[in-house]
Amino acid sequence: MGKKFETEILHGRKKSNSKIASKVTPIYQTSAFAFKDLDELEGFYHGNGQYLYSRVGNPNTDELGEGVARLEGAPAGVAASSGLSAILAGVLAVVKNGDHIIAADDLYGGSYHMLKEELNHFGIETSFVSFQDLAEVEKEIKENTKLLYTESITNPLLRVEDIKGVVELAQKHQLNTLVDNTFATPYHCQPYQMGIDLVVHSATKYIGGHSDVTIGVLTGRKDLVASARTKIANLGTNVSPFEAWLTCRGLKTLALRMKAQSGNAKKLAEALSHNRFVEKVYYPFDQDKDGFGAMVTIELSKTVDINQFFRSLAWIKIAPTLAGVETTVSHPLTTSHRSLPQEACEALGITKEVVRISVGIEHEDDIIAQFEQAIEKSL
Repeated sequence: MGKKFETEILHGRKKSNSKIASKVTPIYQTSAFAFKDLDELEGFYHGNGQYLYSRVGNPNTDELGEGVARLEGAPAGVAASSGLSAILAGVLAVVKNGDHIIAADDLYGGSYHMLKEELNHFGIETSFVSFQDLAEVEKEIKENTKLLYTESITNPLLRVEDIKGVVELAQKHQLNTLVDNTFATPYHCQPYQMGIDLVVHSATKYIGGHSDVTIGVLTGRKDLVASARTKIANLGTNVSPFEAWLTCRGLKTLALRMKAQSGNAKKLAEALSHNRFVEKVYYPFDQDKDGFGAMVTIELSKTVDINQFFRSLAWIKIAPTLAGVETTVSHPLTTSHRSLPQEACEALGITKEVVRISVGIEHEDDIIAQFEQAIEKSL
């Protein structure tokens, strides 16, 4: 990037070739693009045309993929219909039937299920290992291992990954790497710049930022993203132009939102650390003095009635997702990690007392007061 992050978000996109000088990219709400004759149509297949059919490509979806790639410092990016679709495309760009993946054992539950159950049906094996000790990860590498997969900040326990260590291990064994950067966003972390091959986002979350889209973005190496783009088109996991347009609009305020939300999250985490009815607070305090990410996870004391706690949160909504501008809460054991085996949840420490908080842009004092009051009412 040639500009500061906040400037690049707004002014980094390619200039439009259209003769109509619209300040904002129009919504190309079309299923297909027209051609003047058969020669022009044939030219598309020889690389002389840009768009044919919106499942294959569209100016709005391209703008989003390129925009997130630019913020990640990556050469290419592609949008998909959801975060899981983008993950699937990234995985399939690297592995095939008979290959082996090593994934962190503290992943988002949806990713865990896709790798363990769905891809297993297609002959792709995944071993789930704690990435807290990369020596243990190395022991799991086999002849058919092709990919190391983890998250920059894990969901829901907010472990910050040793990305440089993962890159060194992958390079030593000539493996590809994929990192889910949803929680950190490019504002806090740019894994591609640290040597990761593919970086994925559930853009439903912070990239969009307003809880009104379901969308994913994959960025990284040109060859792998090109392969993933083909998978997205052929598997039909493309995203609509309108949702891509909405997400591009949300992307413009990413820096402002992440600065405010991360600052609020750190203050909430600090306040709840002093509450005697909170057994543990998960937050990457040591990464940045102004806050590192807008997620806070807490483990409540067993003296707190967990259901009453959720009922007592007043204006803070219970939601199975995260990252909107409003503060919300979720219960990982019964939502995001519901598909994990009970023993896996217990090993990770995901109990019924664990609450994941997505911190919004409200005033910090109001956020803190609401959680403290809910705890007090639930004893």
